[in-house]
Amino acid sequence: MVFTDIRLQNYRSYKESSFELEGGVTIVVGPNGAGKSNLIEALLLTANNISYRGRDNIIRHGSSWARVDVHTKDNTTRTLKITSDQEKDKQQTEFVIDEKSYTRLPSGQKQPAVLFEPNNLMLLHGEPQNRREYLDNLSNQINDTYNTALIRYKRALAQRNALLKNPHLDNSQLFVWNIRLSELAGTIVKQRMETIGLINAKLSQTYSKISGKNTELKAAYKTSLDTRNYSAALLKKLEAQIELDRARGFTGAGPHREDFFITLNKTPIELAASRGETRTLLLALKIIELEILEEKTGKKPLLLLDDVFSELDGSRRKALTRFLKKYQTIITTTDADVVLKNFSQNCQTIILN
Repeated sequence: MVFTDIRLQNYRSYKESSFELEGGVTIVVGPNGAGKSNLIEALLLTANNISYRGRDNIIRHGSSWARVDVHTKDNTTRTLKITSDQEKDKQQTEFVIDEKSYTRLPSGQKQPAVLFEPNNLMLLHGEPQNRREYLDNLSNQINDTYNTALIRYKRALAQRNALLKNPHLDNSQLFVWNIRLSELAGTIVKQRMETIGLINAKLSQTYSKISGKNTELKAAYKTSLDTRNYSAALLKKLEAQIELDRARGFTGAGPHREDFFITLNKTPIELAASRGETRTLLLALKIIELEILEEKTGKKPLLLLDDVFSELDGSRRKALTRFLKKYQTIITTTDADVVLKNFSQNCQTIILN
């Protein structure tokens, strides 16, 4: 699926704007605050119902609705409508695809997408939550049922945590939630492990192509529980640490507390990798995302680079440029010269003021 144009109405900073898009590379140039990230976010939401900036304040101030319309090369019309329900203090989302309306984007209508944005630069050294979200986003695009399990897990976790804060709680009341959490957690961790396996199958080779060096890299899931029978192991731990959980007021074990890590020549990257090696590894992960999604969905992913091109040095820019030639790519930047000199093929430029 290739997007040919996009129209935004009352979407964050946009009152009404339309842009044509190339099937190859489109470069969006403008100063900070011009709406570059808003455009990237609108494309990501419309393609796959994924937001990386939170969904608050999507509707332009003073309006009660927002709308994004896109057309594709295969003559599909896709519309995202967001309306504000002030009484319930929430936003309602509707997708319309060729005149058919959906409250949720059907899996068959999702366009896989890979986003590379500034916060990703801290993925490997930042908080575990960022790495969990990375795994969850990729797993969700690979497996249609993953997000459902994750949503149900978070709801069950909220219920259990609410009970833990009740000073009059009978511990037996937690048993049903312990079972529910453990079952859902088993599904989540199984897919996370499969996703890491897919990454590992490509990681060393992709990194070596970019760096020009033969390097052994391996990603591993970080948990204290037995992943071979995760559900049973988690249930046992939840039952064993009920009093500890009650004392701290939250559930201390489960997928919401776990992590993954990467080793470089068998040493954790935070100890072994230089700044340049870390950025090469991040670039390798993004390229691997593109390849995995294309293999698993049969669709070429949309690639969105939000103000990160200038963060890469010359060799890494060239490496990225080689890989992105196959994909529709939107690149935002404050400095057009930094981006344009890396593209000998035709590319489109959009100027935002």
